[in-house]
Formats: sequence, C-alpha cells, structure tokens
Amino acid sequence: MKQAALEKLLRITKQFIKLRTLGHLWNALAKIHYADIATLIEHLTPQEQTIILQLMIDRKLDMSKFAEIISEIKPEIAVELLSRLKTDQIVPILEALSSDDAASLISLFDEELRLELLNKMKKEDSAGIQEQLAYPEESAGRIMSTDFLALHESTTVGDAITAIQLASEEVEVPFYLYVIDDEERLKGVVSLKQLILVNAKLPLKEIMNPDVYKVDAFLDQEEVASVVANYNLLAIPVVDEHYKLVGVVTVDDVIDIIQEEATEDIYKLAGVQDYSVDLTTGKSLLKRMPWLFMSLLTTSLSAVVVAIFKGTIEQFIQLAVLMHIVPALGGVVGNQSVAIMVREIVLGTLEWKRAKKVLFKELAVSIGSGLAIGAVASAASYLIFDKWKIGAVFGAAIFFNLFMAALLGTLIPLVLKRLKLDPALASGMIVTMLTDGIGLFGFLGLATLLLLK
Repeated sequence: MKQAALEKLLRITKQFIKLRTLGHLWNALAKIHYADIATLIEHLTPQEQTIILQLMIDRKLDMSKFAEIISEIKPEIAVELLSRLKTDQIVPILEALSSDDAASLISLFDEELRLELLNKMKKEDSAGIQEQLAYPEESAGRIMSTDFLALHESTTVGDAITAIQLASEEVEVPFYLYVIDDEERLKGVVSLKQLILVNAKLPLKEIMNPDVYKVDAFLDQEEVASVVANYNLLAIPVVDEHYKLVGVVTVDDVIDIIQEEATEDIYKLAGVQDYSVDLTTGKSLLKRMPWLFMSLLTTSLSAVVVAIFKGTIEQFIQLAVLMHIVPALGGVVGNQSVAIMVREIVLGTLEWKRAKKVLFKELAVSIGSGLAIGAVASAASYLIFDKWKIGAVFGAAIFFNLFMAALLGTLIPLVLKRLKLDPALASGMIVTMLTDGIGLFGFLGLATLLLLK
C-alpha cells in the first residue's frame, strides 16, 4: 500500500473508532485487501488493534480471511495481538493458518500458552506443528508447508486431475504435482500443464520428471531461497534423510525469506544485529551500544597514528586540513567492495574462481579511480597551498589507500566466510578501521619522509 493511501486509511479508521461508528468501519474494511488490513493494523495503537480484532470476531469474519490477515502481520505483532484473546478464540485462527505460518506464530508464544494452544487444537494440526517445531529455526523444515498434494506413482493422470480439484481448498497452490512411492519417498514431479496435455489413462510414473530439485529439511532457509531463485521455481519439495516428502516451500515464502535476510544483512553492515524499528527505545539502545563502544575502540587507532606524527603535523599545518580526506575516501571504496562481496556470498554464487575474478576487477577499478582522484586531489591541493610536495604526498596517499581499501574490502569478507563467521556482521567495521589507520599512516608517513628532508 502506498504511503498516501495508508495515511488516508489510518485517518478514517481512527475517526470511526473515536466516534464508535464501528458499523461504518466494518463496511470500509470489507472493501480492502487483507494485506492492506494487515498493514493498517501494524500502524495502529494496541487499543485500536484490539478494537479491530474484536470487530472481526463479533462480525464473524470468515476464518480463512481472518487467517490471511494474521499471516500478513509481522509475527511479533500478530502474537502480541492474539495474546489478548482467549485461547478458545486463538485456536480456530491457528487451525485456519497454513502449517508453516501456524508453527511460526506458536513458537513465539510463551511456553505455557503454547502448550495450552497445542492441546486444544485438532490432533492432526497439533502433531504437524510440533513436528515442524522440532526442526532448527530458519531451516527448511520450519518454513515449509505440510499442506501439499502428493500422489502415488501408479495414479493415472485422470485421477490426479480429480484429486487436485477435490483438494484445491485444503492445500497450498499446487504449482507442481509431486509423485511418491509406497514409502512416501519423492520419486518425481509433474507440472500442471503436462497433466492437461497427456492421455488421462497414463500413470504418473510414465510422465513424471525424476530429476527433482529438492532440499533437505535441515537446510538453512537462506540456501533454500537461493535454490528457488537460481532455478526459477515456484515451489520446492522438502525431504527428510530417507528422501521422504515432508513438505513444500512455495515462492511466497521465499520472497519473505529474501526480504528478511536482506534486511538482516543491511542492519549487520551498519553494525546492528537482530534489530527492528518496532523495538522499544530501551531495547534499541541495548542493540546499538555494544557496536558504538567497539567503534570507539577501533577508531582510536586513527588517534594513535595522528599522535605518532604529531611533530610533522605541527610543522606543516596543511596536513591537518587534508588528512581526514584520505581515510574517508578509503572507507567509501572499502565499504563498496564489502557490499559487493557480501551480496555475492549471500547469493551463494561466490566460488573461488569467481572470487579471484571479483578481486582482480576491484583492484583494477581501485587503481583507475585512485589515479584519477589522486591526480585531481593533488592538483587541487597544489593550487590551494602552492606546495608541490604536499600535493604529491596527498595524491599518492589517496592512490595507495584506495588500492588497500579495495583489497581489504574484497578479502576480509572471504576470510570471515572461510572462518565460518558472518561476513556481513564485521566486514564493514574491520575495513573502516583498517582503511582509516592505513590511510592516515600512509599520508603522514609519506609526508614525514618527503617534507622533513
């Protein structure tokens, strides 16, 4: 929903709630897409959210639509919202959700309420959710849907089409039909287009594609998203260690994962982990303070370098004017290289051969930009201070630091990945610290060698 439309909807909703004209509010909500209702709820106060929630219950909103709205709300907000209801009101909502969404929400409830909800749910729903909760967080098993259609390899095409028609309301959108054997092991896949075009009497095993892209239930969700994106799939089956089909991850879940992982990596590059704009001020402060203290320690390296060359700076005051430019440019180039490398690592496309190619390209770009920017900066400083040596030192220092920034910005994420550390979490800070220190040391060191002769 566009910001202007959201603001208008918020004004109308708040006005209806203030005037207690809930009938008009209900009529307005009935005309809005469920995803937009979810966005609206996220921007209301807790009291207003409760009024909307109770309104949907009182007006007996169809439970499938109720579930669609809840599934579009951020999980943390949805759990907080549902916690205000009685358990008997929460249970039918959870049962109407897809298995992956239900498992995601139930995992966020406190243990006592979670156990109570699972005990009150239908036995088959409860058992399925508990099986999913047994998988690690952010694994394929946690995000897969167990509401899928799989048919035996001996099933005829005609019977398969009938089965799809009968089960269409109970399963995820059947982009593909998965084929299994007597032990429920995944044997192949058939596209819906293929089903329509072939003889209805043929068994599925004769038309299925046995080469199925599949993922293990314990595979990290980021790698699942990478497989789906790389092969342009609409869904991917999930199997256990015995190749038994246990679930399906659909493209809508993959989009959510990509957004979630991208947000997470962006925050990590800024030195903020597990952050959300919905956190309280106190929690936000606790998330940010450790990185600020670490930044204080790392930036102290620059102060140490300046202190070492204090005598040179006192003799040539022009250096004090220029010295902050060198590390600043290095930081920009270094973080550009870090961003490129982290993206490649996250996408899973960075094999060693490609890593070398990226490294050499970044170094070539840094050499070109270092020569160009160094020359311009050198000429400008000469015109301002009328001292060619200072201009030469300034230009050479810029060239050297840009080269080192590209080298470090490319290699550090690779090293962290090899050490099985998150490259997004520390790369930016390490590169900035090193380019600041190296840039100042190079600039002031060259000045000491050339100007004090």
